[in-house]
Amino acid sequence: MVIIPIIIVLSLAMYLLYKVQILRLGEDPLKQVYTNSKARIALGLFMVSVSMNVYIVYQTKLALYITIVFIILGGAQLVYGYKTTRFYGKQLKERSS
Repeated sequence: MVIIPIIIVLSLAMYLLYKVQILRLGEDPLKQVYTNSKARIALGLFMVSVSMNVYIVYQTKLALYITIVFIILGGAQLVYGYKTTRFYGKQLKERSS
């Protein structure tokens, strides 16, 4: 069960890295939106892994309900972040060429 805390720490670190990177990008809104979508993926992974960890540790009905809610919310963040990353990644690639 060492893998879940590692995923939690790495996804939180990546989320913070992307959010700080948005501040450093300056005036380019396309790159900011692209980086924000990557941050959403990290946030979704963080939410899913924290909720799984909570259920593994406590294993109560309340923890199960909280886990289900956070998996749904984290999954939505993951899916939306993935779709927007693909969309804006293609636009960045077209703009650079």
